[in-house]
Amino acid sequence: MTSKEKWKYVIKNNTDSNGKFFYAVKTTNIFCKPSCKSKVPLRSNIDFFDNKQQAIDAGYRPCKRCRPDLLNFNPSKELTKNAKDIIDKYFTDIDEL
Repeated sequence: MTSKEKWKYVIKNNTDSNGKFFYAVKTTNIFCKPSCKSKVPLRSNIDFFDNKQQAIDAGYRPCKRCRPDLLNFNPSKELTKNAKDIIDKYFTDIDEL
């Protein structure tokens, strides 16, 4: 895959490209998955890596938004589960009106 193709995937937040490569932003020293929803950086500030270890070895840290350091990360699913757990725990404690 060429750098030009990778850049297109980054711009489109392509989830199918996750795990195939990572991109790092020189100005923030972070690296992300291609599907990261953060603001698209300038192309001139981007480095591409084939795996996350290469990005780490180059001095970049994982993005806190897309969590490229984790195999599975779905913040919506986690938030939904936490909300469900709270409802399940406290639903019967509601005073009757």
